[in-house]
Amino acid sequence: MYIIAIGWAYVILLMALTSSSLAKALAIVIFLGVLPIMLFAYAVGGRKRRSVVMADEVADQGDRADPQSD
Repeated sequence: MYIIAIGWAYVILLMALTSSSLAKALAIVIFLGVLPIMLFAYAVGGRKRRSVVMADEVADQGDRADPQSD
C-alpha cells in the first residue's frame, strides 16, 4: 500500500516543479501532497494498530478463561 503513497508523492513533486511560481508550488505540495499522504498513512497505520490490539485482547481472553494458572 505504501507504493501508492510513494507514487502519489512523485506525481505531486513533478506538478510542483512545473508550476509557474514558488507560492503555487508550495500550495500544491502542502494541499495535494503532504496532507493527503499524512491522512493515508494514518488510516493505513491505524488499521494495523487496531488489528494488533484486537489480537492481543482475543489472546488475553483465552488466558482468563483458563482455570489453571501457568
